[in-house]
Amino acid sequence: MRIKTVLCAAAIMTLSLGRAEAQSDKTIRVGVLNDQSGTYADMGGPGSVVAARLAVEDSGLREKGWTIDVLSADHQNKADVAAAIARQWYDIDRVDMITDMTNSAAALAVSQITKDKNRVMLASGPATSDLTGKACSPNTIHWTNDTWALAHSTGKAVVQTGGRTWFFLTADYAFGQALERDTAAVVKESGGTVVGAVRVPLGSADFSSFLLQAQASKAQIVGLANSGGDTTNSIKQAAEFGIVQGGQNLAGLLIYVTDIHAIGLQTAQGLILTSPFYWDLNDGTRAFAKRFSAQMRGVQPTMVQAGVYAATLTYLKAAATQADPHDGRAVVQALKASPTDDPLFGKGRIREDGRKIHNMYLFEVKKPSESRGAWDYYKLRATVPAEEAFRPVEDGGCPLVANARPVSAQK
Repeated sequence: MRIKTVLCAAAIMTLSLGRAEAQSDKTIRVGVLNDQSGTYADMGGPGSVVAARLAVEDSGLREKGWTIDVLSADHQNKADVAAAIARQWYDIDRVDMITDMTNSAAALAVSQITKDKNRVMLASGPATSDLTGKACSPNTIHWTNDTWALAHSTGKAVVQTGGRTWFFLTADYAFGQALERDTAAVVKESGGTVVGAVRVPLGSADFSSFLLQAQASKAQIVGLANSGGDTTNSIKQAAEFGIVQGGQNLAGLLIYVTDIHAIGLQTAQGLILTSPFYWDLNDGTRAFAKRFSAQMRGVQPTMVQAGVYAATLTYLKAAATQADPHDGRAVVQALKASPTDDPLFGKGRIREDGRKIHNMYLFEVKKPSESRGAWDYYKLRATVPAEEAFRPVEDGGCPLVANARPVSAQK
């Protein structure tokens, strides 16, 4: 009996010590999961890892005794690879939050795993609006932009300035399909017409056959529902085919500053684009860009990398205030409960569907004669207020929205 009593006491002491250790655990692990070497590497890639580390520095948590680790991995733009890495990180490496993603199919897969494991996903790279629609999750926040916002800013602006007939070159997976869908809806709502579309495999090097179809359509606007290397390749090859010289115009529906750098102002001048971030927008963006570019050999940050920084910084501050910083759902609820304010995106908030809202900006690419030097590429045409920039929460079809309302409001 004495032996049993001693063993029971020892077991109780061990459990108590384990709980105390868990409660005093001041370690957070952040995983940057994205395309590190392929089509989307420039917009996110290693730069997103730099952005996450800058956020850790600026959080001030290490000075308060916290250990913050940043891991990174390449999902190769494959949903199954992304899912396998996420499971490894959550189950074995004790990662608390995954950020970036830069691929909508990968993001949709990892969002579900994140929900099952009760961790956090802060999506900065993927654009599909389904992340806050039919595929919304209590553990996922969609930070930077989405296909609805891009369509209702760039697409609407182009139609209003005379581009009434459209033909789409669409990346053939979740992101491109969602961007075409959302933009086509805006074109039609605004009185325009979609005369055709062609689906292009992700990472295509040769766009000639697709561009010939666009050229033959006689559409006023060739809408590029693609991104990254696909966008730069399609714009460069469109110039070779003389599409713009022939009277058609290109609408880049998701353009990054690194795309303009790769294309060059001579070819890109006059492009209309939408972004919530530009490195030279204000003092806060310029200060961040200076630190970022110093670690990236002079390359300026994209909106995805800015989103990784802002999302990670906001997350770390919220997680550190929780009784259990590893309870993903609780941390996300804390994030939704308070307004956001960071030096890159300014004031905003996180809605119940997980959509982070902030101002969006309509930019025009400068002419070579207007640029003051390297990376001076955009001029501001209009500001779209945060509450107008993103799809109304009630229109997204997210189950979390209905569940969050009082019963009387659901009737």
